[in-house]
Amino acid sequence: MAFLELDHVCVHYPVRSTWGRTGEVLRAVDDVCLSLERGEVLGLVGESGCGKSTLSRAIMQLQPLTSGRILLEGVELSALPAAEVRRRRLDFQMVFQDPYASLNPRLSIFSTLAEALSRRAPLPRSQREEAVAALMERVGLAPEHMHRYPHEFSGGQRQRVAIARAIAPRPALLLADEPVSALDVSIQSQILNLLTGLVRQMGITMIFISHDLAVVHYVADRIAVMRRGRMVECGSADEVYLHPREAYTQELLAAVPRC
Repeated sequence: MAFLELDHVCVHYPVRSTWGRTGEVLRAVDDVCLSLERGEVLGLVGESGCGKSTLSRAIMQLQPLTSGRILLEGVELSALPAAEVRRRRLDFQMVFQDPYASLNPRLSIFSTLAEALSRRAPLPRSQREEAVAALMERVGLAPEHMHRYPHEFSGGQRQRVAIARAIAPRPALLLADEPVSALDVSIQSQILNLLTGLVRQMGITMIFISHDLAVVHYVADRIAVMRRGRMVECGSADEVYLHPREAYTQELLAAVPRC
């Protein structure tokens, strides 16, 4: 049994005309079938607007499906009661593109991470500082900075905080949506190595979303390519990157900067 299975998943939106009438349908995600094994890293690649982020929101149960099913270890998530869906969301965490926008500017890093650590079970007040310090060290941050606020950190440091927040509840699935595209090139590889190292150590299944085929090839076991809401190619990372079958995948590869 696959850990995560997408069974003919569709997310469609009605497109309203100038006069307010419903016209054509936008097929943001259209008949996507995909399965992931536990601990696998899947790279989901495609140009902006191809449906990658909509699909990730659907997996997170933040976007209703038009049709199809999403199953976690054989259990159809959309068929579960709302309370059970909320409970299972602890198993799904996200790392977003913009770490500053995803962190509450009014909360210190200590407050943000202590809350994340307490999601599975309440963390006694006496243990919070020690637990936050250990978590910060795990992502390469100095524990003595835990009482600072997001604006006091660099972009790379903020993304380390976002990663720490995501792994704190010990999720089964991590969705990373363009996690390095907003960062300086000089630190992108550091964040990629940190993220992939943590998911491997913790046995987390990860969907890594990007428009950059070279980055996806670096982190993923398999690559799935989306275009206009549909999955057009899927295979091992080396197969898709070195020997792409589809013309669209070849175009994405041609856009990768060469040294």
